[in-house]
Amino acid sequence: MAANLVVLILGVGPRIGSSVAEKFASDGYKVAVASRSGSGTKTAEGVLSLKADFANPDSVPALFDAVKAEFQSFPNVVVYNAASITPPPDKDSVLSIPAESVASDLNINTISPYVAAQQAIRGWETLPKETKKSFIYTGNILNVSILPLPHYLNLGMGKSASAFWIGVADASYSARKFRFFYADERQADGKLIGAALDGPAHGEFYAQLANHEENVPWHATFVKGKGYVQFK
Repeated sequence: MAANLVVLILGVGPRIGSSVAEKFASDGYKVAVASRSGSGTKTAEGVLSLKADFANPDSVPALFDAVKAEFQSFPNVVVYNAASITPPPDKDSVLSIPAESVASDLNINTISPYVAAQQAIRGWETLPKETKKSFIYTGNILNVSILPLPHYLNLGMGKSASAFWIGVADASYSARKFRFFYADERQADGKLIGAALDGPAHGEFYAQLANHEENVPWHATFVKGKGYVQFK
């Protein structure tokens, strides 16, 4: 393993984010996490905890600079795991969500990860050529399936938009071996995993993506215990 592998996880909760952090730490990575509850210090385990507001995309570049200052390297792996949902205030009118709430959710679901990808590239250009470089976005089925669930409206817009630019980025930067993934855990039959998602399964799969194993495509659908599974 290279001497200085670093992962930055943007958006850390008790399931996916924490599990991904634990997996990468066990694989020898230096780990930085960013969330609304970040402390600005390192934990006893050596994890750099940063405070972040992903509703404000302009705040994202400073997170990368903080990682560089602490670990003397930009992250070679960036995981975007933050997400936001605003349910319609009128349950009988899906378009009753205020425009400012739509904009705020799009900042979190699409614009901030886009800025993070820009910053990832800025950092990757300073890293050794042989270091594997990956941007992993925690997605779901909403980029390919329109579910008639009003509370998913803003989330679906954001996931769909992000899936598009991630797919374009992966194709555009493939010659430089910069990989971009839209990771989507599914049930074994390909249906929406929903609340049954598995944190450790994300950790295992994200580690595989970071290692560029098995030539997984940008639309990285996976099943717990199986890894990448293509669904049509």
